[in-house]
Amino acid sequence: MALIDLNIPAGVYRNGTDLQSMGRWHDASLIRWGDGVMRPIGGWRLRSSTAANAILRGMLTWIDNSDNRWIASGTYNKLYVWVASGVRHDITPAGLTAGRVDAVSFTGYGGSNFGSYAYGIARPDTVKIDPATSWDLESWGEYLLACNEDDGKIYQWQLNTGVVAAVLSNAPTSNRGIVVTEERFLFALGAGGNPRKVQWSDRENNNLWVPAATNESGDLELNTSGVLMKGITVSGQTLLLTTRDAHVANYIGPPYVYGIERVGTSCGLAAKQAAVVVDRGAFWMGVNSFYAYTGGAVQELPCDVSDYVFNDINKGQISKTFGMSNSMFGEITWFYPSAASTENNRYVTYNYTENTWMIGELARTAGIDRGAFRQPMMADADDYKIYEHEIGFDYGTLTPFAETGPFRIGTGNQVMSVTELLPDEKSQGDVSAVFKTRFYPNGTERSYGPYSMSNPTSVRFTGRQVRMRVEGERLADWRVGINRVDAFAGGRR
Repeated sequence: MALIDLNIPAGVYRNGTDLQSMGRWHDASLIRWGDGVMRPIGGWRLRSSTAANAILRGMLTWIDNSDNRWIASGTYNKLYVWVASGVRHDITPAGLTAGRVDAVSFTGYGGSNFGSYAYGIARPDTVKIDPATSWDLESWGEYLLACNEDDGKIYQWQLNTGVVAAVLSNAPTSNRGIVVTEERFLFALGAGGNPRKVQWSDRENNNLWVPAATNESGDLELNTSGVLMKGITVSGQTLLLTTRDAHVANYIGPPYVYGIERVGTSCGLAAKQAAVVVDRGAFWMGVNSFYAYTGGAVQELPCDVSDYVFNDINKGQISKTFGMSNSMFGEITWFYPSAASTENNRYVTYNYTENTWMIGELARTAGIDRGAFRQPMMADADDYKIYEHEIGFDYGTLTPFAETGPFRIGTGNQVMSVTELLPDEKSQGDVSAVFKTRFYPNGTERSYGPYSMSNPTSVRFTGRQVRMRVEGERLADWRVGINRVDAFAGGRR
C-alpha cells in the first residue's frame, strides 16, 4: 500500500478530452481557490425587498455629495434607483422607448423559405440579431446619467426621488451608449445613429455639444468595420470596444481635443456589459475568446475553460452576458446563458492575481463590485431583486462542489484499489467526498459515497481511473487542502 497525495493545482481545467484534465479540477460551482486552498465563495442576502418589473441589466452604485448611497439599474422599459435602505424608486423618463427582454432574431420558424437549408446544418449568418436591452449607467458628479441603445437618448437624474430622469439638454440622440472620461467629458457612442461615431460634450459641461473656438466639444468617427459597443476608462485612457476591434481615445487638448488609435483587431466585444476594468487593466469576453488591455496592445487571454464556455454559450442570447469584478478576491466573473437556457444561468471567473479559472452555475443578470457599498451587488434572474454577495454562506438550493478529472496509477495499465482517505480540512466534517471510477475513459462510471470525512475515512473502490467530488456539508467557510488516499495497484482488468 502507498499513500498518494491528491495535490491538485488550483482552478478548473475544462479543455479537450476527459483525460486531458487528469490531475486537475474538471468541474466546480460556487468554489474559489486562494493560496492553493479550495474554499466556498460567500453567500448572499436580499438587499431590495421590492422586485423590478422585469430582468435588470446594467448596474451602478455611487455616493452623492451629502454622503448618501445609491443603486441604479434598469429593465427593458424601466429605470430605477434604490436608496441605501433598499427602498426602490421608479425614475423612468417620460416617453422612454421600450426595448427587449430577450434578444430577437428570425432564424427560427418563418425565418426563411421552407426547405432552404439542410436539416441539422446551421443556417448561414445572414440575419441580424437585435440584442436584449441593457443600460449604460454613469455618474456625472453626484448625478446619474443613463442611456440604452433601443431608446437612444441620454438621460440625467438629479437625486430627487419625486422627479423622474429627464433628457439631457442638447445631447445627441439615437446613441448606442455613453461613457464619462477621466477628463470629465461625456462621450456619446454611435451618436446620431452613426454606429462608428464618437461625439463628446464640452469639458465639465454636458449640455454643450456644438464645437466652437470657445469650447472643447467635438466628434470623431472610428476607422473600423465593426460598430461601437462599449466605452470604459482604463489607465488614463478611454477604451472604445466595437464588435470587431479595440481603440483608445487619448486627450490631446485643443484644437483636436481627442486622438483615437486602434490597439487591437479581431478582439470584438461579445455583449455591451461584458467588459470589466480593474487596477491591472480591462478584460472582456469576445465571441470565442477572452481579451485583456493593460496598455500597449490588446492580448488574447489564455483560458483553461474556453472549450467549455464557448461551446456551451447560447450565441443567440449572448448579448445578455455581463461581467463584474470582485476586488476582495482579485476576480472577474462573466455571467452568461448556457446553450440550454435563454437567460444567464452560468458563470466563468478569472482570478487575475493567481491566473486561475473557475466555473459554476448562478442566475444573475447585472452586478457591480463593492465601492459605495461594502459588498458586491447582483440582480437575480428569477425574482428581479438585488442581492448583496459575499455575505455568510447561504446559497439557497445550491451546493458548492468541485470535481476532479481522472487519476490513475503509473501508466494506467493497472487498476487502482483504494481503501482509505485521509482528508485535509480546516474543520473536520465540513465537506463530504464521492469517488467515481471507470475502467476505460468512455466506460461505465460507478459512484461510491458520499463519505462523511473522518480521519481516516474507510473507503472501498477499484478502477483504472478515479475521480473525486467534494461537496460542502456545512454553511461555513471551510477549506480543503491536499487530501491523501491509501491505494495499491491491482491487476490489469
